[in-house]
Amino acid sequence: MRIAYFINQYPKVSHSFIRREILALERQGFAVQRIALRGWDAELVDGEDLSERDSTRYVLQGGVKGLLMPVLQALRAQPRLFCSALWLALRMGRRADRAWPYHLIYLAEACRLLPWLREFGAQHVHAHFGTNSTEVVMLAQALGGPTYSFTVHGPEEFDKPQFIHLGEKVRRSAFVAAISSYGRSQLFRWVEHAHWSKVKVVHCGLEQAFHDVPAVAVPALPRLVCVGRLCEQKGQLLLLQAASLLAERGVAFELVLAGDGEMRAEIEALVAQHGLQTQVRITGWISSEQVRAEILAARALVLPSFAEGLPVVIMEAMALRRPVLTTYVAGIPELVRQGENGWLFPAGAVDELAAALADCLMQPAEVLERMGEAAYQRVLERHNIDNEAAKLAELLRAQA
Repeated sequence: MRIAYFINQYPKVSHSFIRREILALERQGFAVQRIALRGWDAELVDGEDLSERDSTRYVLQGGVKGLLMPVLQALRAQPRLFCSALWLALRMGRRADRAWPYHLIYLAEACRLLPWLREFGAQHVHAHFGTNSTEVVMLAQALGGPTYSFTVHGPEEFDKPQFIHLGEKVRRSAFVAAISSYGRSQLFRWVEHAHWSKVKVVHCGLEQAFHDVPAVAVPALPRLVCVGRLCEQKGQLLLLQAASLLAERGVAFELVLAGDGEMRAEIEALVAQHGLQTQVRITGWISSEQVRAEILAARALVLPSFAEGLPVVIMEAMALRRPVLTTYVAGIPELVRQGENGWLFPAGAVDELAAALADCLMQPAEVLERMGEAAYQRVLERHNIDNEAAKLAELLRAQA
């Protein structure tokens, strides 16, 4: 079966799960066309991402002016379908998070996308994230293109479901994949019961090679690692507040912030304000192999997120037999179990976070290794990429 994947930006450092899903589907016999709006000039450090970029077509690489000819061609070829799609785009622009001119651009992007899908012979197109990428494939279908589906991750889609017309996208889709039961429940809120059956749970997964590694002993150093974009939703500012409480109490620790992002300057300023320069290290963007090395060099992963879907880095840490300290947010408690394979605490609660950090740091290595083994078994049974891709493959083949 020939299908297309459509993504806003691809490849992207924080979206390696999409690459793994595409490759797993290809192993199952699918021919997969990669199309993205942007990403041709992204800074990439991972060799697999660089290879994926070479296999991807980019809608906006020719600029907005490059969309004019496809629009005229779509109008001439199917004027009635074009007018229907135009009306849909204008409807999507009413009471939306972005003004209606953006939705006309989405229509133009759909006009650019459509001939590429036909040239490839795509029988179906799958998008990731229920935001503008899904609107583009929905408009492409309205123009006469193939059926579409999409994966919803959160938290962005759940922050503004009415303003991105999430319910309309679900109604028109062939099916929707949610990455957790929590995500599925949120989709149920915004669509009629008659459409619930098309909402399925398909987890993000890890490659078998990621699982099939010998256990690495928990380090003696009191080191913790936080992996993620330096942004408001990941909670690094709260983590630094908790770290300052540990420092005041004389608790020895090292904290690695693996990642980069728009809040780096603010985070660096807070590190200096609390005098944590000797305890906190910020890596900047690093490759997948470097992330792996940082997780293995730590006693545990800490992720004090305020909003999430179900972070892939939690799965990665658990696959490397490291327990996780994280929040009772979204789909996280479906994977992390308090006292068994990690610590859970309320989002935004600095005292509870500090207590969890201190408890983790004081545990003997054998306790952390036992928790790490439980984490490994948990993620192995729930997040194998080939098993999850098989679920998605069954849904896709039903559209042929």
